[in-house]
Amino acid sequence: MEPAVIKKLDETVVNKIAAGEIIQKPANALKELIENSLDAKASHIQVTVKSGGLKLLQIQDNGTGIRREDLAIVCERFTTSKLTKFEDLSNIGTFGFRGEALASISHVAHLCIQTKTANETCGFKACYEDGLLKGPPKPCAGNQGTIITVEDLFYNMPQRLQCLKSPAEEMQKICDVVSKYAVHNSGTAFTLKKYGEPPTLRTADRSTREDNITNIYGLQIGRALLPVELEDDVHKFKMMALVTKVDYSAKRGIMLLFINHRLVDSTALKAAIDSIYSTYLPKGMHPFTYISLEITPTHLDVNVHPTKHEVHFLYEDEIIDKIKRRIELKLLGSNTSRTFYKQLRLPGINNPDVDDKSGTNLKNNDKERLDKDRVRTDSKEQKLEKFLLQKCLPKTVTNLNSKNNDNDGDETLSRSSKRKSGLLTSIKEMQDNIDRRLNIRLRRTLKELVFVGIVDETYALFQQDTKLYLCNTCKFSEELFYQRLLFEFQNLPHIKLEPSLNIKELVRIALDCEEAGWSPNDGDKIDLAERAANILLAKAPIMRDYFSLRINEDAQLETLPAIIPQFHPSSVHLPMYILRLATEVDWDTEVECFETFCRETARFYSQTSSLDIESMPQRHKFSVEHILYPSFKRYLLPPNSLKQQLFELTNLSRLYKVFERC
Repeated sequence: MEPAVIKKLDETVVNKIAAGEIIQKPANALKELIENSLDAKASHIQVTVKSGGLKLLQIQDNGTGIRREDLAIVCERFTTSKLTKFEDLSNIGTFGFRGEALASISHVAHLCIQTKTANETCGFKACYEDGLLKGPPKPCAGNQGTIITVEDLFYNMPQRLQCLKSPAEEMQKICDVVSKYAVHNSGTAFTLKKYGEPPTLRTADRSTREDNITNIYGLQIGRALLPVELEDDVHKFKMMALVTKVDYSAKRGIMLLFINHRLVDSTALKAAIDSIYSTYLPKGMHPFTYISLEITPTHLDVNVHPTKHEVHFLYEDEIIDKIKRRIELKLLGSNTSRTFYKQLRLPGINNPDVDDKSGTNLKNNDKERLDKDRVRTDSKEQKLEKFLLQKCLPKTVTNLNSKNNDNDGDETLSRSSKRKSGLLTSIKEMQDNIDRRLNIRLRRTLKELVFVGIVDETYALFQQDTKLYLCNTCKFSEELFYQRLLFEFQNLPHIKLEPSLNIKELVRIALDCEEAGWSPNDGDKIDLAERAANILLAKAPIMRDYFSLRINEDAQLETLPAIIPQFHPSSVHLPMYILRLATEVDWDTEVECFETFCRETARFYSQTSSLDIESMPQRHKFSVEHILYPSFKRYLLPPNSLKQQLFELTNLSRLYKVFERC
């Protein structure tokens, strides 16, 4: 038997292997980028995410920026401004030091850096691939700081993509990372948002850690926080912690641990804290803990893990034991009484804070909210039917398949392998136009709506605060579908049709309808259907690549865009929709093409059919109550024109006046 030949790996392979160790998922990449921003002394950090960070992961800060001279090597491995010799690790005070984060990201994604320093008159933008600069940095406008854009993460590592969770779960991990850094770095303002949507997390640069914990993790945790401090001269460490009292518990424990301001994990410390609370909490319940340790740098070894989420330090057992005893002592001192929060008074019981004679409030002069101003519906109430999706779909429409689970391997491969250079200018302008037309007051109304019931196939009722509104569901949903088509441009999943439908036959069926307005002077219906099919076949690549509407070479309609999850359009109006795509869409100019296509598609998806309502009433009720109106609440940016489609029927103040007269 001959021994195997030992060969030196190619440098590209080595770099990709190293990148896979450091950047394991989008949250790892974001953690490295946040630490770079904090090292740059940023006071504002904004993170924008699309598809769980796989399509887009952008971080913008107002830090010191990167010098123009350093842009050439900033993405090469082991290039850093944090240390010069190995001995510097013993006194490292920054988050990064290896110089591998940006290099690793550039090997598994498309990376662009836009930066401006205080001394430069303008900013510079540079793009990188496999650690190398793709061209000389280009001058650009911009504010001081850095914008790092990561697109198509793991585009060249399909095995890693398959191992990742769904975009929603990856987004949750990203939110967890931002939340933890926002709590610890209370002097820095953090913003996290999905692309094209309002922020999901926002903190101020002047808030305290207690404020950020309350804002991010909830009022219940914020009320139960107990500060714990410890400073030890023997082992040279200092601790500042916020732990929950024993009257709070949750099934999933949350622990935030920072050692020398670096987010890390410690199994031993977590087990020690759980052992403390096991005396007080029911079995299976856990506390919330935030711990910040500052240890002498000479006692700390940070270079033990590629992602730096683990550290080793001297006297670990002794330090953990002291922390355990201090927290236990603090809990014992706080266990003499527990706080209970009251919300309502029992009927017939007088308010002790109100003087019976004068009727005035004796405490802080706060007036109790009058009955006519009370909101009678709790927006947190949910019905069981919300979780019971009726499986009464049209026969031509099957289950929703996202692009990541597309059965057509060729399309998935082509979409994942090609690089998207960003949105088209026309789409950006159309999205900006939606933002400019936004009615803030109407948006606030939709954000706080509570669905009441369906009036007919066009109108429904909802409540906002003390007001009752009649809403034109069709008009609101048409605007919703139009906006989602633009904001999810090139990122739409699809609805697969089984069997596929012949578009010539669909056009011929549409011409038989009165709505088409066909007359003998227009020509033979078969010839018209042939011409319409040829138009749609010629424009099929545009509809497929941008809007997930696929027409194959045999003129068969295979898929429709899935604009809103779980929502399926009425199949009754499908023939007329196909006809209008051929006749009403302006395919010659880019802006008009996208505008008319999105409008026609939104019009089709918003239409309801009396036939569908009569045959599947439960499906229609479910779609309106649990799909459309929650989508209005979450996504819709209403323009001023929609004010004419919303009618205030009454409010509690007006009703009380009526009852008083009676």
